[in-house]
Amino acid sequence: MQKVIPSMSRWTVAIGAAVFIGVLFISAYWEADIRWLHFFQTWMYLATIILVWKGSRWGYFIGVGAAALWNYMTLFVNTFLKQGLNQASILVHTGHLPRPDLFISVLGWLGNLMVIVGCVLAYGWTPDKRPSDILKFALVLAGTTSFFALIVALFQPRYLGLFPGLLHPHLHL
Repeated sequence: MQKVIPSMSRWTVAIGAAVFIGVLFISAYWEADIRWLHFFQTWMYLATIILVWKGSRWGYFIGVGAAALWNYMTLFVNTFLKQGLNQASILVHTGHLPRPDLFISVLGWLGNLMVIVGCVLAYGWTPDKRPSDILKFALVLAGTTSFFALIVALFQPRYLGLFPGLLHPHLHL
């Protein structure tokens, strides 16, 4: 049992990250102007997979930081997930999917949720937790958010307006 949970956690992270990377790839295929943004965003998830499989707490922190940022943004700052869920409802009720480009937000959100859950469980099984891990996580959270802001500024500055909403969903600076 002791080896099963950490192994399941690693697989949960890897599958969740792979789902999200797939969503980034499909989205970039459909919308050419976001390709570079998604290319660099993918690197956070690849780093997460590699570091989690090595048992590194840095991988857990990067995974939670990157995935929680995206999921928080889609829940509270923009309407991407809401629109995706609307498309899922249309699909269930009619059998048709008018906007697959919006529907994939649901898959992306679920993939990120898997990354978060897998990383939290894997960290929970880490035997040598330290108080300094809180500071390391805060540093990584700031780093993943900054990296995402940087690649948005470089490749899709039209999305920079989302960042003030991270502090408060209804804050309009």
